Amino acid sequence: MKNIFFLLLPLIIIGTACNNKSLIRPGEAINVSYDKAMNLYEKGKYNDAAQAFETVTRLGRGTNYAQNAQFYLAESYFKDERFLLAASEYERFISYYPRDERREEVDYKRALSFFEQSPRYRLDQRPTGRAIELFQLFINNYPSSDRVTEAASKIDDLRNKLALKYLKSAEFYARIDMFKAAIIYYDLTIDQFPESKWAEEALVKQIKTYNRYASLSVDSKKAERYLNAISSYEKFIQLFPSSELRGDAEKFRDEAEIGLKDSPSVSEENISSTS
Repeated sequence: MKNIFFLLLPLIIIGTACNNKSLIRPGEAINVSYDKAMNLYEKGKYNDAAQAFETVTRLGRGTNYAQNAQFYLAESYFKDERFLLAASEYERFISYYPRDERREEVDYKRALSFFEQSPRYRLDQRPTGRAIELFQLFINNYPSSDRVTEAASKIDDLRNKLALKYLKSAEFYARIDMFKAAIIYYDLTIDQFPESKWAEEALVKQIKTYNRYASLSVDSKKAERYLNAISSYEKFIQLFPSSELRGDAEKFRDEAEIGLKDSPSVSEENISSTS
């Protein structure tokens, strides 16, 4: 073992020396420090590069080196998939250098950093909301940008996620017969995200939920809730006349009409209004 150690010792010393050369030393010229940071970045050593660029931003305040180092500090975190830190450093760059020629790219990457932080639909969606806000701001500020189409697509993805969160909340409340809460969340899905792929499903399930709510209600409330089911069906037809779910919606509408006719408190006026 001792012999192996002594054989490897020159390699260890060489490796350590190489590592030391890549480190920024106290008192080193700012251009040398910046070049070392860029060398780490170009080699894909983004964690080390971030530390080096952070040093350059402190040492070179007021210089072009610090300005470029701030950009690459954010880029290093982004490429290292440390998106929370990346977003923070992009925001710092925007604050310090609002007129930099890379501003469009930075604005987009800032939004993308929040997009990458957006969690599964069951979790806290604050990063999702922030990403939507920043992508929309990007579209407004750079309407001719090549990135606008992608930004709009990202917004659609994020809004679908928020719609799904509401829909799943509604389904949960419906399963445990908390009908008022379920209907509120179905309404949120439909009204706030009508363009989402979940809005059609939410409306159909809302009709079904109103029917079940009515069937379990006291006699004096049955007609009102069956009428609500029929109103939801009419809204569905207005919004999604060609939907593949139309057959399901019509089945639940038929159930509502039968329930309405059988309701003790229903009037002739109510029956005729649904025909």
